[in-house]
Amino acid sequence: MIQKKTTELLTRGIEKIINKKDLDSLLKNGKPLRLKMGFDPSKPDMHLGHVVGLRKLREFQELGHQVILIVGDWTAQIGDPSGQSSMRSMLTRQEVLKNANSYMSQFFSIVDERKTEVSWQSKWFEKFGLEQVFDLTSRFTVAQFLARSDFSLRFNNNKPIAITEFLYPLMQAYDSVAIKSDVEFGGTDQEFNLLVGRDLQTMFDQKPQQCILMPILVGLDGVQKMSKSLGNTVGLDEDPLSMYSKLEKVPDSIVSSYLMLLTDLDINNELNDNPRERQKEMALAVTASFHGLSAANAAQDAACRLVSGFGDDMENVPEVSMSNVDFPAKAFYFLSAIGLCASSSEARRQIQGGAVRLDGQKIVDPNLEFVNSNSLLGKVLQIGKKTFRRLQA
Repeated sequence: MIQKKTTELLTRGIEKIINKKDLDSLLKNGKPLRLKMGFDPSKPDMHLGHVVGLRKLREFQELGHQVILIVGDWTAQIGDPSGQSSMRSMLTRQEVLKNANSYMSQFFSIVDERKTEVSWQSKWFEKFGLEQVFDLTSRFTVAQFLARSDFSLRFNNNKPIAITEFLYPLMQAYDSVAIKSDVEFGGTDQEFNLLVGRDLQTMFDQKPQQCILMPILVGLDGVQKMSKSLGNTVGLDEDPLSMYSKLEKVPDSIVSSYLMLLTDLDINNELNDNPRERQKEMALAVTASFHGLSAANAAQDAACRLVSGFGDDMENVPEVSMSNVDFPAKAFYFLSAIGLCASSSEARRQIQGGAVRLDGQKIVDPNLEFVNSNSLLGKVLQIGKKTFRRLQA
């Protein structure tokens, strides 16, 4: 059974293992390994894209290994340059700390808190002076970093690369030195950074970490990676109905990857062959993993009633506060202010596309003005077929 578990551990939901032979040897040795994964709190709250690696870490925990989660309170200020075609705006330390606070409880909705160590980068980087910075930067060349695909592309296209962006892989790599990582986990876009970590550990006379690269979870649009900036996410803090409603509408092309990366279901034997039923089974399983099976079943029933037009039974519709809205408010601003659209421009597109209804009545004018909250209190706002909110003060 243990061998079967280990085999699945190193195959399901893993894109690439660097030095698998060495990793196999470490696992057979039976000694608990120190497993590292870093998270940059560049935005508040976590989404399902973060879950892929955390689920794999939990599987390793179940075999007795130690998980160390790195909160990138320094690297988040720079912003990860991986996959970026232009420079990112730097965040203030206050912004990063505010975002990081929302991550803490969300980590432990997936990994076992009793077997998890959380380390903040500030534990070691706050002690860094110029001498340590010079030492770190002297160990690599500009040519080595320009060989990285995203840096190379920007350089060849005459797009600027900030010196701080070169520091990002070095800082992530030093995290591995600081905690003496045995294995680091990251998305496939992190391969360069993880390999720098291996090199730096060798330079500091440590055994180089093994690297496990996870697939990038595609967002709800079925095209681009799940990202808050793209508005294609499912947040871990979303209520059961919102989570289920979003998940049951994902494109057929990515249902199998969601099943593979976000559930424990046997995709070859346990699931319905009907694509629509597979969507629903996936949505139910993912929602249940965060809210429990009872809440997930209730969300599924509520979503079915809402989509079928049985809007008179609305007790399960989650509430949203209007406290952040400055009245009188135009419809496009209103949707943005209560957080149902990422921006006013997105709200305009949703309204003009006929996707917005208030108590079943379609809103067609983005400039429709709401005088005060009293006229909206208790009404149900709907965006597309996925999102329903009862308006509260």
